[in-house]
Parts: sequence; structure tokens; C-alpha cells
Amino acid sequence: MNMIPDNTPPALRTRGLRLAASAGLLALLAGCATSHTDSAPQATASVPEQYQDWFDGGRAHNLEWMHKQTVKKADKAIAAGNPREAIRLLGLLTDKDFPQAHYELGKLYDQGKGLERDPAKAARHYAEAVRTPSYILGHASLNLAKLYRAGDGVERNDLLAYHLLRQAIREEVGRDARLMLADLLVEGGEGVKANPERAAALYAKAAEEGHEEALLALAEAHGPGGWLEEDPARAMDYAQRYAETLRQRASAGESEAMIELAELHAPDGVLGDQPERRLHWLRQAAEAGDEDALSDAGNALLEAGKTRQGLAMLEEAAKNGDVDAMTQLGRALSERRPGEARRWLEEATRQGSLDARVSLGRLLLDAESGATDPRRGIELLEEAAQKDDPLALAALGDHYMNGDVSATQPYIAVDYLKRSHELGHPWATQLLGTAYLEGRGVSADPQRAEALLRDAADQGQSAALGLLGQAYLEGETLPLHPSRGEELLQAAAEAGETSAMTTLGEAYLAGPLEARPERGLSLLRQAAEQGDGYAMVVLGRAYRKGEGGLPRDLDKASRWLSRARDAGHESADAAMTRVNRDLGAQGNIEALVKAAEAGDPGAMADLGRAFLEGKGVQQNAAHARTWLGRAAKAGHDGARADLGEMLLDSDPERAVTLLRSAADRGHQGARLTLGRAYLEGGPVAADPEQGVAYLRPAAEAGNPYAALLLGQAYLAGQGVEADPEQAEQWLTQAVESGDVSARANLGRVLLRGEGGVPRDGERGRRLLEQAVDQGHAGAMATLGREYIRGDFLSQDVRRGADYLLQAAEQGHASARLALAKAYLAANGLKNASREQALLWLDGVMQGDSAMASQTLHELLSDDEAIQALQAEGQAASG
Repeated sequence: MNMIPDNTPPALRTRGLRLAASAGLLALLAGCATSHTDSAPQATASVPEQYQDWFDGGRAHNLEWMHKQTVKKADKAIAAGNPREAIRLLGLLTDKDFPQAHYELGKLYDQGKGLERDPAKAARHYAEAVRTPSYILGHASLNLAKLYRAGDGVERNDLLAYHLLRQAIREEVGRDARLMLADLLVEGGEGVKANPERAAALYAKAAEEGHEEALLALAEAHGPGGWLEEDPARAMDYAQRYAETLRQRASAGESEAMIELAELHAPDGVLGDQPERRLHWLRQAAEAGDEDALSDAGNALLEAGKTRQGLAMLEEAAKNGDVDAMTQLGRALSERRPGEARRWLEEATRQGSLDARVSLGRLLLDAESGATDPRRGIELLEEAAQKDDPLALAALGDHYMNGDVSATQPYIAVDYLKRSHELGHPWATQLLGTAYLEGRGVSADPQRAEALLRDAADQGQSAALGLLGQAYLEGETLPLHPSRGEELLQAAAEAGETSAMTTLGEAYLAGPLEARPERGLSLLRQAAEQGDGYAMVVLGRAYRKGEGGLPRDLDKASRWLSRARDAGHESADAAMTRVNRDLGAQGNIEALVKAAEAGDPGAMADLGRAFLEGKGVQQNAAHARTWLGRAAKAGHDGARADLGEMLLDSDPERAVTLLRSAADRGHQGARLTLGRAYLEGGPVAADPEQGVAYLRPAAEAGNPYAALLLGQAYLAGQGVEADPEQAEQWLTQAVESGDVSARANLGRVLLRGEGGVPRDGERGRRLLEQAVDQGHAGAMATLGREYIRGDFLSQDVRRGADYLLQAAEQGHASARLALAKAYLAANGLKNASREQALLWLDGVMQGDSAMASQTLHELLSDDEAIQALQAEGQAASG
């Protein structure tokens, strides 16, 4: 008890009481505490009237010496563990308004010595002690200020706490009044203005008085983000002085000082992140007998990445019977060694740990743990939930909303989440916000969702910021607001949320945010390096497609997707298959085989075509049929069209079935093949009308080859009534689509006026020459014949021979035959066989091209050769 020492002479004791009382009265008279107005510089309101007598000097009081023996007896009763007797004795004195008796009773109820703590009763007795000035006025004021500052047993009141603390300081109690007042003035309170400078002065004075906590407060104040001007040197000086006081206590064997020294070297400690020093002091504390230090050291090692040592230390603490260490060890082992984790959590649960019960329940519901036991997991969590454990309620809500081991039940989930949210668990608040966002288990309510998610974020759930940001980017459940989404995702990413990094990185590469490929790549790589499988997939896709200004790089895409597959991301295989297919299109047949063997229909079709055409592999019709057949069976229309065309000669019935299936689903290639087949007949019975029916939709869709075939059909009246106008229209459409064959065909028709199409020699010649420029051998042959005949073009046999020679060099059959016959005529060998002539022509043309051209020109200058060419031209035209 705070009493004047018993060995003080009575005269001095009385004098001390009088001086104490006088000091209090003088202070009151000087205006340090007012009756009606508050002259204190930081107070923004008057002291309420009902508390004025705490500060007005009070009424007369009984002297302590008169009741000395009664107080001593009460003191002995407390020491003997008989608080009831102490209360009785002190009650005799409180009836006489003796302030010390009220103070001692206040302490008894405040500290709960031998009886249940009752801060409300403590506050009432402290208030009575404060009303009467005495030597314990300062102590009573300080104790009462603490209760009002914390709202402990009384309603929190910063203004009263402020005045009580000032009164305690004036009374020079020599305790932590300056510290408390400094704490209050750092940020201020209701009715009290903040005054950081005054707070710093109070801390400095408290430090002089030996309060080491003041040194720590000043170190933090001058450190990064502190409430005073940042001053690293000053902050470190205060931190070192504080550490020195702790080291002195630690050297005396005080484990609490060792623990505090360890905290100074934590990542957020004022001496900076020094894992080795932190671990040193935790070990010292453990050796000094601190039961929690060993497990704290184990956790520190885990945080520092020293997993093996951390687990070993936790295991040592657990084997020593530390139940919290068993729980922490179980949690740490959950992903690494779930079976061992379960054993430790089971043991901690048997020893009554509620935290272990919850952790074990969650482990048994984790589908990836290998220790799944849903029934027991739910039982354990339900037992904890019955005790209103907020984490257990949140875990049950998560299980019923998103569980992997049983069917989801969103409505039940929401009930658990609401209970946990009401108990203040931020994870439950986030999950509940997500439920309102998605409308799962509750009606969708974007405003409620946003409020809950922001609440969760304010409580440290940075993932909630990411969820909000993503919702604003998507613009589905919340209004589209890209800039707000970007801001929220950035905040979540800065807090270390890998999913937010991935979402933001993807948005910078593929939209909807403005393209920032370098920033997007940086975020995605950061998330990927932290193990986010989806970030790896996004990187793979981005390099595959060349998104966001990235260069297309299939090798990089393959590397990232391989990592995503190794990380177990479910979409990695499908994305990798597409990359392999793209690599196959670039000639990497091994990659194409991998994609095909993985079951990708497009890759199977590509591999079938490769075997069909001999591209990258040896041509093999059987393999082509196999892979095209597998792709067709998987629903690939292109494969059905290719296989159908391939089988037209050998298996027309199956071919038509495949082609019709693809054509009915809109595949233009299948429509073209069927249209041509029905027009020409052969493998299938000719059906020109059916052929035109297949060609028309493809031609109307803009397919130039379909337009060409349809134009030819109208020209010849094949399957439709001959219609020169329609013929020219479709052939023109094919020409405008860039089809060189259509250009050659329409040029010939217009040059000669075939099929009733009005003749347009100039346009026809121009189209034929354009086709020649594009390398069309038929156009070369047509121009050659026409120049030789001279019917539709001014006769120029030499020029015509040039065109025929070009056509022959490209393998055009009729051009080659015309040249061969001209050779026979020029050399009087009309009876030589056609085969001999063609062999001669091949021999000439395979030699030097310039010499071949000169030789042929010389041969064709003969009149008989010219006549032969003219006759051949007439025959060909006929």
C-alpha cells in the first residue's frame, strides 16, 4: 500500500500530510484545476459539473495518524489472504470519509487481490479518495485516470483522464503519470487536443525519471512513420538507450527483458530486422525459464526461412509439454507433413487447447492435406463454434461456402459467417462481403458487399481490397470503375497479395486498364515467384499471344506454363497444349505430337494434315486418316472436312457423311468440297443443283473459290439456268476477293465474250495480264493462244510463243503440247510421236532458260511452226 513509511517521526508525518494537503490546495488556488472552466491548454471542453469536486480542493479530511492501527490491520488481513476482513476494517474508515481507506479499497478491487476483480467498485472508491485532498490524491487520481482512459469499469472519458493525470503529475506521484499523459497527447482524444511536442517533452521527463518505456516511445516517434519529424540518428539513439536498460535487466536474469530485446530486433522492431539477435534473446529467455520463449524462437526461425531449425525448436518446446508449441508445430507442419501435424494437434486438443481444436478441424477439412476426415473436422469446429470461437465459425462458413470435400451449402455458410463477423473476425467479414458480392446464400447486395469488404480490409484482410478491385474492373457486380479497381488492387498488391498482383498484372497486359506491359510483367513475375500458379499461366498466355505489346515468344510461354503445371494449376495443361500446337504450326513436330497426344482436337487435326501433306514428317496416308479421324470424332469440323475430302475416292459414303456433318455446322471447306463433287460427279453421283446449294452459302459468305465455282456454274448452266449476268457477278466477286483463278477465268470470258457474257476485250486482257503477273499458267496459255490466233488481240506470234513458253515452263499441259507440235511442224516430223516431241521439249526447257527461249523462238520463226501454233490455238479455243 502507498503509505508514508512507518518509521517516519509523528511530527514529520503530520507535517508531510499538511504539506501534501497544502500543495493540493495551492495548486487548486493557482488555477491548475478549475471549478467551472478548463484553463488547461489541451482541453477542448469543460469538466462536467458532476466531477467538479474532484478538482476543487474538496472538504476537510481526517488525518492518517488517527487511523493508523486500523489500516495496518487491514494490510495484514490482505497479506494473510483474508480480503473480506480487510474490506470490513477499511469500511469502518470509509464511513468516516477517510480518503486513504477509499484508496486502499479501490486498489483491492482494482487488483483483485484474493477476490474477483471489480473495476467499477474500484473507480467509485478512487473517486471518493480524489474528492478529499490528501497525500494519496495523486495516486488515486492516477489509478482513476487509468480506468477512464481504458473504459475499464467506467465509460471511457479522455477529458477526465487528462485532468486526473495532470493532477497526479502536480502531486508528484513518481509513477507513470507522465507516460500516460504523453500517450494521450500523441493523438489526442475526445475533448483533448493532440500535442506531439508536449508529449515528447513528457516522455523525455519520464525517461529522466527512469521510465524506460519512454525511450522506446521516443525511438518510435522519430522513426519511419512516427508522430515526430523523422530523425534516424535520434531514433537509433533512443532505441540503443532503451536496449541498454533491457540488457541490464536481462543480465540479472529477467526473462521478460530478454523477450523485449528480441522484439526490438524483429522485422518491425526499432533496432531493425536482425534475425540472429532476435533468436539469441529468445533462446536466452528460454534458458531463463520462459515457457513461451522456446516456441517464440521456433516461430522466429520459421519466419526467417530456417524451417528445419524452427521446427526442431517448436518440437522441443512441444515435447516439454508446451501446448501452444504443439499447436504452432501442428500448424507449421500442416502443408509439409500433414500426418505428423495431425498427431501434434490431436495431443494439444486432448490437453484442452481450443486453438488446436480449430486448427485440427481445418486440417481435416483440407482436401489437399492427405489427412481428410470431414465428419470429425466439422465436429471439432462445431465444438469450438459452440464456444463462440470466431475462427471456427469462419472456417465452417468457408467450408459450407467453398468446401472441396462435401457439397456446398451457401445458406448455412452465411449463418456461420454472420456469427463470426459479429464477433469481429476479419476473415469472416471478407467471406461475408464476397457472399453479398456474388449473391451466394444471400441476395446480391453490392453496397453491403463493399462495406463489408472495406471493413475487412481495414482490419488487415488485404485480400478484401483485391476482391473489391477485381469487382470494379469487371463491372458486373459493382459498377465498372477501372481507376478505382486499379487503386484497390495496387493497395492489395503492396500488402503482398499475390492474387491482386496477378489480377492487376493481367489487366495491364490484356485490359481493361491502359496497357503497361513492363509493369504488368513485373507484377506477374513477382506473383509467380511467390508461387501463384495462375500468374504463371497468365505469363504463358501473354507470351503465346504477344499481348500488351509483348513480343510473341513460344519458348518463354512454354517455360512459364511448365512451371504452372509443376505448381499444380488446373489450367496449365490446356494452355501448354495450345502452345505446343502453335509450336507445331511453326514446324516443331514433336510439340505438335505432344499437343495431339494430350487430346487437343486442333492439334490432332494439324498432325493429320502434316502426315497427309508430308510437312515435318514423312507423308503417311494411314497416319493422316488416324489423326484426322480422332480429331473428327472429337468434334473438329476442319478434320471432318479434310478426312471427308481424303476419302472421296476410296470411301465416298463415309466421305459424304463427314463432309455433310462439317458443312451443316458452317464449315466452308466442306461446303466447297461437296459443291464441287456434286457439280462434277465422279466419286459421288453428279447432282448440280445440290452442288450449287452447297456453294451458294459459302459464296455469299465471301469465299472466293465458291464464288468462282458458282460463276462457272451460271456460265455453263450447270445445276442452274445459264445466266451470263449472274456468272459475271460471281466471277467478279471472286476476283475482288483476290482469287487469281477467278481473274484468269473472268479475263478469258470477257476477252472472248463466252457464255453470253458481253465481250470486254480491254478488261479481259488486263485481267489476264494481272493473273500472269501472279504466276497463273492458264492465263499465260490463254494469252499465248490469243496472240497467235489474232482474233481477239492484235496478232503477235512471237509474243504469243513467249506466253506459251512461260505456261509450259510452269507445266501447263496444253501449252506444252502446242509447243511440241510446233517443233514437229518446224522440223518436218509430223509423223513423230507426241511423246517424242514432249521429251524433246522437256530436255530443252530443263536447260538454261535463256537458251531454251532463244532456241524455241528460232524454231517457231518457221512458217510451218507458226501455222501449227495457229492451228493448235484454234483447236484449243474450239
